[in-house]
Amino acid sequence: MKILLALFFSFFLLEISAQQTVIRGTITEEATGEPLPGVTVFIEGTTTGTMSDFDGKFSIPIAPGVYDLRVSFISYETISIKGLKVEAGKVSLLDNLKMKEANFELAEVVVTAEAVRNTEAALLTVKAKAANMLDGISSSNFRKIGDSDAAASIKRVPGVSIEGGKYVFVRGLGDRYTKTILNGMDIPGLDPDRNTLQMDIFPTSIIDNIIVYKTFAAELPADFTGGIIDIATKDFPEQRSSYISIGAAYNPDMHLNKNFLTYEGGATDWLGYDDGTRKIPATDNIPQFSEVLVNPNGEKAMRFKEILSSFNPVLSASNKQNFIDYNVGFNYGDQINRPKASWGYSLSLSYKSESEYYEHADFGRVGLYVKKDTNRFERREVNVGNMGISNVMLNGMIGVAYKTKRTKIRLNVLRLQNGETTAGVFDYEGADKGSNFIAFQQILEYNERSLTNVFLNGKHVFANNSWEVDWKISPTFSRIYDPDIRFTRYEIRGENSWSIGTETGFPERIWRELNEYNLNGQLGVTRSFQIGGRKAKLLTGGGYTYKERDFVVRNFNINVRNVPLTGDMNELFFPENLWPLNGNIGRGTTYEAPFLPNNSNQFDANFTNVAGYASIELSPFARLRSIIGLRVEDFMLRYSGQNQQGEVFNNEKVLDQLDLFPSVNLIYSVTEKQNIRLAYAKTIARPSFKEMSFAEIFDPISGKIFAGGLFQDRDNVSGVVYWDGKLQTTDIHNFDIRWEVFQDKGQMFSVSGFYKKFYKPIEIVQFVQMVNAFQPRNVGDGRVFGAEFEARKNLNFISPYLSYLTLVTNVSLISSRIEMTNSEFESRKVWARQGEQVDNYREMAGQSPYLVNAGILFEGIEKGFFKDTELALFYNMQGPTLQIVGIVDRPDIYSLPFHSLNFNASKKFGKSKRAQIGIKIDNLLNQSKKSVFRAYNTQDEYDEFLNPGRKFQLRFQYNIF
Repeated sequence: MKILLALFFSFFLLEISAQQTVIRGTITEEATGEPLPGVTVFIEGTTTGTMSDFDGKFSIPIAPGVYDLRVSFISYETISIKGLKVEAGKVSLLDNLKMKEANFELAEVVVTAEAVRNTEAALLTVKAKAANMLDGISSSNFRKIGDSDAAASIKRVPGVSIEGGKYVFVRGLGDRYTKTILNGMDIPGLDPDRNTLQMDIFPTSIIDNIIVYKTFAAELPADFTGGIIDIATKDFPEQRSSYISIGAAYNPDMHLNKNFLTYEGGATDWLGYDDGTRKIPATDNIPQFSEVLVNPNGEKAMRFKEILSSFNPVLSASNKQNFIDYNVGFNYGDQINRPKASWGYSLSLSYKSESEYYEHADFGRVGLYVKKDTNRFERREVNVGNMGISNVMLNGMIGVAYKTKRTKIRLNVLRLQNGETTAGVFDYEGADKGSNFIAFQQILEYNERSLTNVFLNGKHVFANNSWEVDWKISPTFSRIYDPDIRFTRYEIRGENSWSIGTETGFPERIWRELNEYNLNGQLGVTRSFQIGGRKAKLLTGGGYTYKERDFVVRNFNINVRNVPLTGDMNELFFPENLWPLNGNIGRGTTYEAPFLPNNSNQFDANFTNVAGYASIELSPFARLRSIIGLRVEDFMLRYSGQNQQGEVFNNEKVLDQLDLFPSVNLIYSVTEKQNIRLAYAKTIARPSFKEMSFAEIFDPISGKIFAGGLFQDRDNVSGVVYWDGKLQTTDIHNFDIRWEVFQDKGQMFSVSGFYKKFYKPIEIVQFVQMVNAFQPRNVGDGRVFGAEFEARKNLNFISPYLSYLTLVTNVSLISSRIEMTNSEFESRKVWARQGEQVDNYREMAGQSPYLVNAGILFEGIEKGFFKDTELALFYNMQGPTLQIVGIVDRPDIYSLPFHSLNFNASKKFGKSKRAQIGIKIDNLLNQSKKSVFRAYNTQDEYDEFLNPGRKFQLRFQYNIF
């Protein structure tokens, strides 16, 4: 990092001393969308010119003025660009030059400079000419939409939705079947409860584009089905740019609220990490209470008291007025051109602080009545109260790139740091298994997440650009640290009377830590040639991924022995209430350490994935392209840990598979701007580290427990085995068809259909033998089929007055079906409600039945008040989705639709248009986030209810250059 910073500032100082006036651009072949090297670009009437490099890019230093450019290449139509204005100290960027192959007579195409400055149109060209079906969003669109992070932006992509503001669904399939990669490389996730990376950790300021691949090709990793999302960070800035930005957001339901809940943390919470305030009192040499009773004054008793007094004494949330959300950012990037090489460099820094306050947050648990004609649920737990969340995010990225005529080397370092504080106060009612009581409880949490990624990439071309070698190496280090989760519940016995006991559950202090290391390497070789006078390509290569995770949960149960309670939870760790209270060894606050001596909530796991691939792209007929490939992956996952019975696993293989993944993509070009696509591929879904474990992970807010997939779920009385603990991978066969039409000015239209066959899909199912627990399991085979519709159309076809309006819409309709396992089928028959007919099939968990994304954009007015103004209104919605599968008396859990309607406006102002102000309003319809328990002919009950309210955002950006 120090070397990169030194390089960056060296380039910066060099740039300050040698500012250039430059014409830069990118040239691609219209038929394929691929870069064209060796193209001649020169200024008409002069001898000044250059040739494009292997990326199709060129750069011409020139004095200020107005010029005509000529772009020519043998057997291609010449492009003449008229009236290009070049300003002093600035870069004139031509980023959308497409050359068309000349069929007979060499022709000349005359265009204006503005026509080749549309990066969104360039992305549509990539989409139209790509070998596989893809969609995406470019950096130019981030500004129009006004999104600050990748999660907010990517839901504008057809068939994509976001769950919880972070996790990606593609074609309605959950995150299990969606994969996120960074610059084409696998990186570890930051959330142990998810299989994909949280998208909200990537600010749009560091992103060049986001591509969503919806069909498989041999060079892509095989572990996805719905889609693979490739986040490409900026590398070689086309022009010098630097800006500072500040933003603020206000939610009337959440901000400047005197009732906001928090608790006393550490001095560095505002930087996203704990300073040791929440450190664990001890990890070894921990005597249990039963050991110290033998000799209350002995060495073990002294150690017991030392540990007991080392706990942070704060257990109660406090009210403190919160502030509005705010963020600041800085970005700088440029390139330096020299006769033999070019250097690019960039730096991005940002800081964001947000808070959320939820009143009447509702978390519940219900069950089915034994009596089948009852049309309501049995309420077993009700947990309603208020919750405050404070979140800070810091990120920084620095990159350096070096390019010659035949080589490009790129180095990026990315660092993300995130800290989140949660405090909740809830009224609780328990009524399960003969227990019936009311209580109040408080939960205090802190979650620290960090990620450091290094990305080194090289690209080399040989032999008149017919051979290309591309290699990538990327190590990533990530950490999640949850220090001192504090859960305390007081049973209310009467007025001014409280108790803590086995029925209510003892207070608990939890420390969770996850450290993950990931090393990913790839090598790809491309050979370009011709068959029968038509262009063809052979792609070969391989990859290696090693991922290692260390995970541990250490928890202390707090026992309160005859301590007088007043309702103030902090009293449990008052010095005078610690054991032995008043010298009485039978009284006082004590602890137990159930993670000792054997901790089933600790494991070390690793996997290796060695891959190789080959594919050939050719055109057997004039309008037909075919890409046929085969990928092989040798995957091995090892596990070290122990189960709840003390059985030890020492680096044992729990998955060991060699798989072949064929793929076929066919593209028939009906016209130059119209394609019909057909695709088939086999892919796979593998269980995660956490799923392939014996871990039990408790969420104190919702009360749910995650149980690792190696657990058996068995009723020892009846002998029924609901789950055998043998979690396996899922094989998927994918079939796709698409008709797409591309028009001028970024307009397009497409209709797609897809069918997917799943063998042994993994779903989240409720655990029979553990209360409020759920577990990943293989269920019966399934299938999904659906249709997608996408359109981007300017409304000038209705009236010329509407030429400044563009309608963007995409709709996905999906049908899914899973064949139930015998245990699930028999369970549903036994617990069926009166009049309910149970067959062998149900819908697939995690699969939404429909998705809707729609928006209208206003832009392009050349004069008047609305010049340099962009307005956008976007709507996003996902249909009701089965999240957790019910079994026996545990009903299914569904997420309900959230109708997201957001408005964004931005305007540039000032003489040089360097300043920009933006306004955004989120959740205009004031929708609430809901998930419910659902059964036949039974009224829904909340599993979770949160009301995020409306948020009003204001941002300001000033472009220094």
